Amino acid sequence: MTALPENDTIVAIATPAGRGGIGIVRVSGPTTRQLATAVLGELPPARHAQFASFRDADGAVLDQGIALFFPAPNSFTGEDILEVHGHGGPVVLDLVLRRFLSLGARLARAGEFSERAFVNGKLDLVQAEAVADLIDSSSEAAARSAMRSLQGTFSRTIHELVEQLTRLRTRIEADIDFSEEDIDAANRSELARSLAELDGRFEEVLASARQGRLLREGIRVVIAGRPNAGKSSLLNALSGQDSAIVSETPGTTRDVIREHIHIDGMPVHVLDTAGLRDTHERVESEGVRRARTAMSDADRILLVIDDSEPVDEEQIVELLAELPDGVARTIVRNKIDLRNGSPQRIDTRCYKEVALSARTGEGLDLLRQHLREQAGYHVENEGGFLARRRHLDAIDRARAHTTAARSQLTLPDRPELAAEELRLAQQALGEITGEVSSDDLLGHIFADFCIGK
Repeated sequence: MTALPENDTIVAIATPAGRGGIGIVRVSGPTTRQLATAVLGELPPARHAQFASFRDADGAVLDQGIALFFPAPNSFTGEDILEVHGHGGPVVLDLVLRRFLSLGARLARAGEFSERAFVNGKLDLVQAEAVADLIDSSSEAAARSAMRSLQGTFSRTIHELVEQLTRLRTRIEADIDFSEEDIDAANRSELARSLAELDGRFEEVLASARQGRLLREGIRVVIAGRPNAGKSSLLNALSGQDSAIVSETPGTTRDVIREHIHIDGMPVHVLDTAGLRDTHERVESEGVRRARTAMSDADRILLVIDDSEPVDEEQIVELLAELPDGVARTIVRNKIDLRNGSPQRIDTRCYKEVALSARTGEGLDLLRQHLREQAGYHVENEGGFLARRRHLDAIDRARAHTTAARSQLTLPDRPELAAEELRLAQQALGEITGEVSSDDLLGHIFADFCIGK
């Protein structure tokens, strides 16, 4: 675990940049009490809001406001913390910040307050990440899930899995240490059943974690197709605003246009791209190149087809062949209103289709439902938690080690290997909460936090 430098006190502005009614400067570390006395004239009583003047080295008042002191260990970081709440002008806040710096405090790195809370045992790594996720939440569902993670829901789930692994590993190692013979068939069968039940629990946790990752990160959807198929109209219809220019002139969209929407709380990053066609026009050619790059990075491609004109199977196959391999795709038959068609969903063995009208809005709900289902997102997420890709990777590895342990138990003279697989599973889960971590991992995680948090 990361060690903190001795006699190292940090300071940062904890409110967003720009003008505001209130601005907060936060201090944490072993010299906080001395700094508070120097700036305020006295140390405020613990956990009581006190009106105070914030003074410079000559005693001149820089600002006035509320001072709050939280003594260690009962603070967010586990260290002495001082917060001064003054006026939210950038110049005023900078004057107060520079005053603390002149007294020996160091400007905090991004996320360093949360990092100190983790190092001092006030939060585990999942809870620390939940702080950033709560700040970055883009929907009510994401905010509620982040708060559940911050309150320890995800951490408790992981600790329960670790406890089950520990019990099973202890039983195997006890049989190894105290039995003169190999583990008997009855014990092997019972251990195998317990591991099978644990595997089912892993699947439940993985399902919740996948849902949590969708809530946090969402999916990336690229709208592609020939010019004038109605791609920009579809983007505008999904986003509910005129984000892209709609014109009958082919090649209007030259660059990638991005919109951020939500489908029942799931973030969806929608990208409209230039029409796919061969062109010698330099700017449009660059737009087509960027469209192909965007498609390669997508979670799903919406291939828009003008359904007002006859389109045979051979043409569809040709269009699909232009899409990058390995990326999920959905055919969107647009402009059904021009032929009095009905909105519908068609799922065949080869591909999935949604027929709609971007102009009238008919069938858009079918497309939203389709995207939600294909992503594996479920609206009923009460009690869930947010998760990150690293969490899913760690749970997957832990489950793989548990499966390997079951296999080892079916073989004679392999109980030691089964116990080792369970130890590796425990270690993988420990990476989630930070019980097993590296400085590189911690640095990467906390670097994404806000300054002052």
